[in-house]
Amino acid sequence: MEQNFFDSSRVISVILGGGAGTRLFPLTKERAKPAVPLAGKYRLVDIPISLCINSGLKRIFLLTQYLSSSLHRHVYQSFSFDDYYPYNFIDILAATQNSEMTGWYQGTADAVRQNIRHLSNHQHDLVLILSGDQLYRMDYRQILAQHVKTGADITVATIPVSRDPAKSFGIMQVDDSRRITRFVEKPKEDALLDSLRISESTRNQLTGHQAGDLYLASMGIYVFNRKVLEDALFDMSNTDFGRDIIPKSIKDKKVFSYIYQGYWEDIGTIRAFYDANLDLTNPVPQFNFYDGNSPIYSQRLTLPASKVIESRIERAVLSEGSIISNANITHSLIGIRSRIEAGVEIKDSIIMGADFYQCDDDMKADMNIKIPHIGIGANTKIHGAIVDKNARIGKNVVISNEGKPAHFDSTLYYVREGIVIIPKGTIVPDGTVI
Repeated sequence: MEQNFFDSSRVISVILGGGAGTRLFPLTKERAKPAVPLAGKYRLVDIPISLCINSGLKRIFLLTQYLSSSLHRHVYQSFSFDDYYPYNFIDILAATQNSEMTGWYQGTADAVRQNIRHLSNHQHDLVLILSGDQLYRMDYRQILAQHVKTGADITVATIPVSRDPAKSFGIMQVDDSRRITRFVEKPKEDALLDSLRISESTRNQLTGHQAGDLYLASMGIYVFNRKVLEDALFDMSNTDFGRDIIPKSIKDKKVFSYIYQGYWEDIGTIRAFYDANLDLTNPVPQFNFYDGNSPIYSQRLTLPASKVIESRIERAVLSEGSIISNANITHSLIGIRSRIEAGVEIKDSIIMGADFYQCDDDMKADMNIKIPHIGIGANTKIHGAIVDKNARIGKNVVISNEGKPAHFDSTLYYVREGIVIIPKGTIVPDGTVI
């Protein structure tokens, strides 16, 4: 598809990062959802920002709300544009109170409405709305080019899904020109699902051959003409794009579907986060961080290379600055600055690492008060778990998801969807069995 139907200077990108992220708790206990670590050294928010940069879109607003301090710090430390090009920027807009708006964001559309004056300070014709917590690789120039070519007022990015997943998404029905004619939020009834299937003519235009019924699910990615967006936000009853604006706009606006057919994962739950991270340990993962043509950017780390001493490592991702001594690591992801002592066994787990190295004095102080150092102590076994940053796991500890309920809360750990989670900074004493 042609990619030059438009001038990138006409586009403002808006990344939504304000949600509370309750389904990702306890990873969101002390941080915003887009700030959750990903793939050992990145944050979720690095994905949409990098995709914008790779697509030549360098006028970006990030809208934040809950527990946003670490997110702000990460973005400011990771991304900056050349001062000689002042029209390029990444601007963070936190939820604030003023004479007109006195509450938190009431939804995705309300978040943009409360910050529309900031967008209006910059010349633009198109607004690209993105989520801050999805893992995928898209060239935004393609959806923008289709939007301009079709003369759309709104374009919604959609992805083909099978019947069971369709019940959890907003499903679009399109005509042969891919204009959206119908929108149904999370259809459950069989008859309703039958009526929303992708038509044979549309299906024949797709690449690949998926068996079974297919449906077009909204990805939560939108392109709006500026005036159309401003008019929609003028109606104060429109608080959410998916629930309010898109269904209403289908009736009297030209709303089209852009069909995306690559890997896409909404990192909205602990299970989705866990599976997406561990998929990176596969020889050919579904998401490729090694793509030199479309790199994922993040904070520049001045860390030494990882050091591995007499260890057995199979299907694992090791991040910078780690020290691994005589350990056995299988199908696991090891984050930055991880310290893993002798005799440790890690399987099917995510170890997020640490935000800093402990100095000798700090480690002596730990010994004096008899608490573990940051990292994983000797002879500890960790299976089916997520260990968040700066956790102190003692010696001879056992952490396993075997026999655990799907959902459980404890003082030292949580269980979500059968996965044990050790929260950030938790101290797990020597000999503890979880």
